[in-house]
Amino acid sequence: MTTDSPIRDLAVAPAPAPAPAPSARRRGRLRRASPALRHVLFIAMVAVALYPVLWMVVSSLRPDGSIFTDSGLWLDTFAAENYTDGWNALTHPFSTYLLNSAVVVLGAVIGNLLACSMTAYAFARLSFRFKRTAFAIMLLTIMLPVHVVIVPQYVLFAQLGWINSFLPLIVPKFLATDGFFIFLMVQFIRGLPRELDEAARIDGAGHPRIFLRIILPLMTPALATAAIFTFIWTWGDFFTQLIFLTDPAKYTVPVALRSFVDAQSDSSYGSLFAMSVLSIIPVLLAFTFGQRYLIRGVATTGGK
Repeated sequence: MTTDSPIRDLAVAPAPAPAPAPSARRRGRLRRASPALRHVLFIAMVAVALYPVLWMVVSSLRPDGSIFTDSGLWLDTFAAENYTDGWNALTHPFSTYLLNSAVVVLGAVIGNLLACSMTAYAFARLSFRFKRTAFAIMLLTIMLPVHVVIVPQYVLFAQLGWINSFLPLIVPKFLATDGFFIFLMVQFIRGLPRELDEAARIDGAGHPRIFLRIILPLMTPALATAAIFTFIWTWGDFFTQLIFLTDPAKYTVPVALRSFVDAQSDSSYGSLFAMSVLSIIPVLLAFTFGQRYLIRGVATTGGK
């Protein structure tokens, strides 16, 4: 007959787990709360960033007298006539300025895609004298602000008789003057395997055919990125368009919006905000439909 020993029971029974330290419990609570805190922070940042845009949209539906007296987003009065008044407030209908901006943007996009892609192929695939020097000079042009070169450009275009036309805004794009897009495409082309070029060269293809049939189709993300950035920057460009365009019939959207504000007389802010809302719709559409290509283009060129 055996009897249980208290000493044996104490030896067999597992020892109780130590209670977690207060610092470990605190770290666990912080770890669980950090995702929710990040979401709250992101939502607050988005709300701060979107508030001016929402206020502009709401102000476009307010009378001029209550725009700057009410900073909230709630509409007490509804003034939809701001859109109709703003459309016909200037010398020409606002559709004229939208069309002018569309012409300038289309020419700038086509020029940048053609010229910058060919220049990038030359830097990435060809070998010629002073290639490194030319590439360094191209990178230096990215650092030059437009205010440095605007006076020589104005003198040159005035001698050519291009002032008060769209040519100063479009023709330079066909000469690969945007070094940022050249650098973007050079980085993309350098990431493409050279075996593709060598295989095409064995088949008897030269550089024009290699560029058009092989490199260019593979550059779709970089080309889409350049097109979206060119569209946004050219559509919102005010300074150079104000310098070269003097005829109201040739005003673009940014210059036309400036005409709603007059220091010498009453300014129509309700019409200004209404037309500003219409002017940002093309930019939002371009970014919405091109966002996928924009992310791909930046992601595939930034790491090379």
